[in-house]
Amino acid sequence: MVCTSFIDSLVRFDQDLTLFLNSVSGPVSDHFWLFFSNKIVWIPLYAACAVALFIRLGWKKALVLLATAALTFAICDQFANLIKNSVCRLRPSWNYRMVSGGIEILEGRGGFFGFFSAHSANAFAIAACLTIGFRNDTSHTYNLFFIFSFLWAALVGSSRIFVGKHFFMDVVVGAIVGLTIGYFVSMLARYLIQKHIDKVPTTGLTLKLFRKPMTADAE
Repeated sequence: MVCTSFIDSLVRFDQDLTLFLNSVSGPVSDHFWLFFSNKIVWIPLYAACAVALFIRLGWKKALVLLATAALTFAICDQFANLIKNSVCRLRPSWNYRMVSGGIEILEGRGGFFGFFSAHSANAFAIAACLTIGFRNDTSHTYNLFFIFSFLWAALVGSSRIFVGKHFFMDVVVGAIVGLTIGYFVSMLARYLIQKHIDKVPTTGLTLKLFRKPMTADAE
């Protein structure tokens, strides 16, 4: 009974928080969130990142990292679909309490089930892949790119709340899943690059978030 009561309270809190966040909107912000919610917007950014990978790391490493990103995207997407159809939690756009509470739906209502957000998982997974991928170039820190990529992912994930397609916790869980999958798959790619392309001692599953560029003497 205590566990059930706690879960009910958590669900109610998630609904109330989602309604509150979704209500903080206006004509300008609506267009802003619709922009970030649209997957087509991602294409130019990721295409530019792909070109940068080839320029900064060379074609061998770039191909490994792009394959890693594609694999990560596929895993997140399919895992999200599996969990959605297993948990069967209705999206806010199909939830009676949310609709009657006045949630604003800026896109189509989507499929029935929304836990967890594939948008959020994919965005954070790709951010992890690109951040770790660029770190295979030790001549630059890429600290600004690290901040930008995860800010972008946070905006993409948040947009799903403001367009009425996901609850707050859908986005949070999606981010955690995406970061986890993106990290481990990317570190596997890092291991393969170090072992078979750079032919240097492998560093295992460790990565500094912020670091200084390595000089020729340090290498």
